[in-house]
Amino acid sequence: MLKKGDKKLINAWAFYDWANSVYSLVIGTAVFPLYYSNITEGATVSFLGTDWEHPDTLYSYALSFSFLVVAFMSPILSAIADYTGNKKRFLQIFCWIGSLSVMSLYFFDGIDTVWIGIVFTVLASIGFWSSIVFYNAYLPEVAFPEDQDRVSAKGFILGYLGSVILLVINLGMILKPELLGITSGAASQISFVMVGLWWLGFAQITFRRLPNNIFDKKPEKDYIWKGFKELKIVGNEIKNYPTLKRFLYAFFSLSVGVQTIILLATIFGSTELGLGTVNLIITVLLIQIVAIFGAWFFSNISERYGNFKALKVTVLIWVLVCLAAFNLHKELPNVDVLFYGLGGILGLVLGAIQSLTRSTYSKLLPETEDHATYFSFYDVTEKIAIVLGTFVYGLLYALTDSMQWSVLCLAVFFIISFILLNTLKQTKFVK
Repeated sequence: MLKKGDKKLINAWAFYDWANSVYSLVIGTAVFPLYYSNITEGATVSFLGTDWEHPDTLYSYALSFSFLVVAFMSPILSAIADYTGNKKRFLQIFCWIGSLSVMSLYFFDGIDTVWIGIVFTVLASIGFWSSIVFYNAYLPEVAFPEDQDRVSAKGFILGYLGSVILLVINLGMILKPELLGITSGAASQISFVMVGLWWLGFAQITFRRLPNNIFDKKPEKDYIWKGFKELKIVGNEIKNYPTLKRFLYAFFSLSVGVQTIILLATIFGSTELGLGTVNLIITVLLIQIVAIFGAWFFSNISERYGNFKALKVTVLIWVLVCLAAFNLHKELPNVDVLFYGLGGILGLVLGAIQSLTRSTYSKLLPETEDHATYFSFYDVTEKIAIVLGTFVYGLLYALTDSMQWSVLCLAVFFIISFILLNTLKQTKFVK
């Protein structure tokens, strides 16, 4: 078994980002949301006996529901995983659920099959985000605290690189479907299958080298109830660590904005600004490419000035992004160029804030064997934030018929996060 800090172990762990990030980019951000919007544009969609005049609101609510399920499940599963020492098995199970659900989106090909798109969007989201709980929980087991900023950033950088490669391939298929003898819609459907195969295939590299049950735990027959007990113990422990607790509050506030923007940015560009598919996918590619540099740049900033100072800078930039997006509208000249510029700024802080929040939380953890349970609180915090963010976004859009007010509301959450981060003075673990 590879030891903690071993380069091969770190590379194997980070490579899961390469495997799974194609989901968050192609399915969560770029191709699928645009495919969904194109199919449902101008239509009233029926789902579970309810007619939806704004199908984008249905999509937003479906995402909210999926994150609510993950937020409910992950504390229970991760507590059991910690008690049984079985993080790797849970990581594999949810990887399979997510990747197979993504491939099933192939069968969503029109208004009559919107239910397929919604159901498998929910299942894919549950699979992806649940697997991330256990993936993140490995960070303190594969890298020492002084290396965790760099290792966390390495994972995100690999993820951005891998997802950009597949998105470029998918974009070529969508723009030139005649070269394959298919339609643009069919090219999008095939891209969903490619994402699932990429995710599942490359994940095997990670699964081969990640250790399992490194603390040699031997569960008793009532380990499920022991898992609930373990969860309660860790929950009570977090209350005793003010820095860790306040960081989770700040993380909650910034996650409302970050994750909602990631999930709904292309729908904003399509519906609110009237931008075409090519413009939007170019923007997404720009975001991903700049995010590679951003993750590296801010990991260096954090090493020099501290995690909290680096995070505060990124949060302020997110506030500016929200204010700029609020002032964009389709009548503006060169609105596509302005959207590209906004995407570039967003990319600079996207990789940075995701990488830094993960490594900062890892550094703040006490000495423990219950990493999955502790990271479940991190994950639940993020998921409940996404539930709130996507719900508020969809609700404000339904009430005002404009996504600009939804974006402006997200700026408030970033400001709250900045205020909370100002109360934190050091990154090292403090009781």
